[in-house]
Amino acid sequence: MLSTLGFAMGSAWLSGVNLYAVVLTLGILQRMHLARLPGDLGLLGQTWVIALAAVLYGIEFIADKIPAVDSTWDAIHTFIRVPAGAILAASAFANFDPAVRLAALLAGGGVALSSHGVKAATRVAANVSPEPFSNIALSLMEDFVAFGSAVVMSFHPVVMLVGVLVFLLFALWFLPKILRALRTLFGRGARNGRPAVHPVR
Repeated sequence: MLSTLGFAMGSAWLSGVNLYAVVLTLGILQRMHLARLPGDLGLLGQTWVIALAAVLYGIEFIADKIPAVDSTWDAIHTFIRVPAGAILAASAFANFDPAVRLAALLAGGGVALSSHGVKAATRVAANVSPEPFSNIALSLMEDFVAFGSAVVMSFHPVVMLVGVLVFLLFALWFLPKILRALRTLFGRGARNGRPAVHPVR
């Protein structure tokens, strides 16, 4: 149960970071019989799934490293990563009761939304800087986290579950702070860009 829960919440969390990287990694590990994914996650090992994930990851690899384009990409993928995270979590519990699968679906969607929200908010903050290197560094770090965590999850799912719980606590602390900082930043920019109004005499 704990192992399945680790796969479910881990794959949901990683989908919010880089959906295509985690699907590609899990699919290759399943296809090469290096890992045994629970429930219906074994379907990720099919050739067409691996090929599609590889192509989409290649597109995201480029788009995610261009300032402004990365935020647009994240905005669009709010409607992809979050539902995909929910589906991956429910798929891990395919052999359980429908009530358990529904609970996993809802929890997985929430976990995916949390990781996606932190990622997207951090990218918006990074786009304030005119240089592109911070975006590239963040993107490469996210790629490393997605691939590395997917491998760790495949062999130590309980460790991944603990990591997700720690992240959720961090997100509760971090996300409000960065959102307040962004509101302050954009509010100051709007005030600075507002034309001066002179009284009529």
